[in-house]
Amino acid sequence: MVRDSQAALVALNRFGFGARGGASGDLISAASDPRGFVKAELSRPNGALLEVPGLLSTPALGKAVFDYQFEIEQARASASKSAPAAATETPQATPDAKGQRRNLSLNSIAMDITAKEPPAKSPENANASMAASSAASAETMQPNVPKPPPQPLNIIQKTFRAEALARLQRGIIADCGFVERLVVFWSNHFCISANKGGLARMWAGSFEREAIRPHVLGRFADMLRAVEQHPAMLFFLDNQQSLGPDSRAGINRNRGLNENLAREIMELHSLGVNGGYSQDDVTSLARIITGWTFAGRQGQLGTPGTFVFNANAHQPGAHRVMGKIYEPSGVAQGEAVLADIARHPSTAKFIAGKFARHFVADDPPPVLVARLADVFTKSDGDLKALALALLDSEEAWKAPLTKIRSPYEFLIATGRLLGRIPEEPGRYLGGLSVLGQPLWSPAGPNGFPDSNAAWAAPEGMKLRLDISAQVASRLADNIDPRDLLELVAADAASPETRYTIERAETRQQALALLLMSPEFQRR
Repeated sequence: MVRDSQAALVALNRFGFGARGGASGDLISAASDPRGFVKAELSRPNGALLEVPGLLSTPALGKAVFDYQFEIEQARASASKSAPAAATETPQATPDAKGQRRNLSLNSIAMDITAKEPPAKSPENANASMAASSAASAETMQPNVPKPPPQPLNIIQKTFRAEALARLQRGIIADCGFVERLVVFWSNHFCISANKGGLARMWAGSFEREAIRPHVLGRFADMLRAVEQHPAMLFFLDNQQSLGPDSRAGINRNRGLNENLAREIMELHSLGVNGGYSQDDVTSLARIITGWTFAGRQGQLGTPGTFVFNANAHQPGAHRVMGKIYEPSGVAQGEAVLADIARHPSTAKFIAGKFARHFVADDPPPVLVARLADVFTKSDGDLKALALALLDSEEAWKAPLTKIRSPYEFLIATGRLLGRIPEEPGRYLGGLSVLGQPLWSPAGPNGFPDSNAAWAAPEGMKLRLDISAQVASRLADNIDPRDLLELVAADAASPETRYTIERAETRQQALALLLMSPEFQRR
């Protein structure tokens, strides 16, 4: 059987998270049947789901955070009664301290990926060793500063870290990683930000598990509805604050519409900019989805943390959206609008372009975008059919690997190559923040950027080099980078990359150069 190393590199890097190290044989398997290797993940039932013991549902998490916030409120109320409030100021970090924190983050992510201790060592001892090393570094840089006692994690922090760890581990152990790449793509398309507040941070992982993962190989219309009715999205875009001006609640509270969710549904989630809608359409949709909210701590509208329709907040009457009249029918009125938007030609064009841009090139071939849009339309938004159409297209396999990996893809690929499954997420989370892509925390509702202009900037590449160098420095003589190059690219490695690694002065330098090579950085 003829093996195609170049096609294997495309299969693993463009569509997956790169080859795993050790005896995985990923590159050999992919080289024998590149398309079949990637497609294999699509045929696994429920392969996108992430069911890990200890990860709770959104309502269960909602109850936990509501109870926690209520306890905090009671504690503050008691404290304010028993003692006069003392005005305190939080000292601002100096630029030097900020730089030290960045260095520690780079140091700790490298330690977590490489983990000098043998795998048999207990997680507790391994983490203690890492913590001690980081603490020692901090004391060296600040010898006269007393070390503060560690603060216990609260329920929100514990939940976020557990969700993050499950996601990181799935990416590192996946065979190819195509389905996980689809999850990451759609999660960023329908993003929320954990920085919104306690509820958003508590629900960031469950939002992805419940609204994104079940539908990445299903129908776009189902994902759209699941996303827009999920408490995390409703909280992120403030729809629980949106009241119909003529609703009972709107009249009593003298408050009106919040158009955030309606605008992002049209502009970012479906039709796209210049998708054929007007500001009047945004306002009409905002009226239609008034009453879409989630039950709070007291559970007056339903089980805390669940989606509910509050008729008292809903703007009554029929409404026109993009030329069609939607008669009053409660929550079904908004669901009907979403179903029509999901099937609109502008949605097919917008999704196809974004999909091709993510996987193929910043400026994807127009013929590929048109073909994907056609498949999206004719299949009624079947996202598995869309993924297969991408894999079956010659353009997706022939286009050069010019897109640079995002920080998340880079760190996951590094962990895969080194064969290290993280036992705790802290260092990866720190590394993502340092590199500008904090997990589930984009700066706005448009998600993280997906272009070389964003991730190939000189400062970002320097930070990647710093991490690569520190990873390499901790591997000592345990790994031969020339062997890793065979796992990463084999015959597809360029003569320049092979020459550079073979001529490196040390193994540490060679490994750092491998991690920064085009064969590793580009997809």
